[in-house]
Amino acid sequence: MKENRQVIKNRVAFLERKIPTYASVLGITGLLLLWELVCRMNIVPPLFLPAPTAIITAGWEMIHSGELFKNLLASLYRIGWGYALGATLGIIIGLILGFSKWADAIFTPIVYSIYPIPKIALLPLIILWFGIGEMPKVAIIALGVFFPVLINTFSGVKSVDSILIKAAVTFGSNHFNVIRKVILPGALPTIFAGLKLAAGTALLLLVSAEMIAAQYGIGAMVLHYGNLMITNKLMVGVLLLSLLGLLFNRGLQWLERKLIPWK
Repeated sequence: MKENRQVIKNRVAFLERKIPTYASVLGITGLLLLWELVCRMNIVPPLFLPAPTAIITAGWEMIHSGELFKNLLASLYRIGWGYALGATLGIIIGLILGFSKWADAIFTPIVYSIYPIPKIALLPLIILWFGIGEMPKVAIIALGVFFPVLINTFSGVKSVDSILIKAAVTFGSNHFNVIRKVILPGALPTIFAGLKLAAGTALLLLVSAEMIAAQYGIGAMVLHYGNLMITNKLMVGVLLLSLLGLLFNRGLQWLERKLIPWK
């Protein structure tokens, strides 16, 4: 009996074990070393895959010239406004559709009919509406963020236990308090899943929009150096996008821990 208990304890300890932080660092370091080795041995020509040291050197030159910051700031401005606008509208309208049966019946079919349309295909039309400038790029990012956040918010609201809602109403809560104290906290985990999904969509649309209709930005920089076949500077832009995606994800995880401590 004691042996069985010890076996169970060992299994539980194995499942609950914490992986040290340096494990992730070791994985990335190993990948970079392997990458550098492949390039140093000329297994892949530098034109097709520049070494990490060559990319770092190119990035340092671009920092000194101010080129990297100029493009980065342009992209951060677009994705910041686009993401904030799309996420805010997505959460508000998702709550309305989830809470109101009339709004659900009227507008949900419209949402699901528009959602499958590739958003980048609408960029020429948005440029026609808003003209050439920052607004079309912000709008296309906001549109891409809006739908996944809306759909996840709607699903989160629908997944809230109806007994909790009825109990709140029974104890005299008005519609606003029911949404604020019952529906929104219950839907937050699903909403954050939508926000994380929308972050990847926002980066994708940012790069696509900048490649099509922008003079500055990370996407425009990647396209420019791709056309010139300067792959070390091209890879600077690609790695910068990867870093932005990582920071986006970490930031949302931190915010999720703060707003949903019970999760």
